[in-house]
Amino acid sequence: MENREKQFIYVLKPIQRLLKEENWTEKEEAIVERHFVKLQELLAEGKLILAGKTEGLDEKTFGIVVFKADSEEEALSIMKNDPGVAEGIMTAELFPYRVALMKGSVSNV
Repeated sequence: MENREKQFIYVLKPIQRLLKEENWTEKEEAIVERHFVKLQELLAEGKLILAGKTEGLDEKTFGIVVFKADSEEEALSIMKNDPGVAEGIMTAELFPYRVALMKGSVSNV
């Protein structure tokens, strides 16, 4: 049977207020910690392909989450339930995606 899982990417950006380090509080740090735990859970479930962020903190800062889901609805749910998004410190935009090349793997393009 054909694998129905699709790949998606969501791009995360911190809200404007958090582009200055001095505006970060323990509350935001705790949300980021929950965000990281959620990504670790996706990895353990075999859904996460990769996640990361640009260095620094300015208007160009962004993070990405590349993952697998059975449908766009599931992908949207995963993105909306990311604590950074759900708790309002990050904006996110979802895109259908397909990894073409990755070290250590071969993709069927």
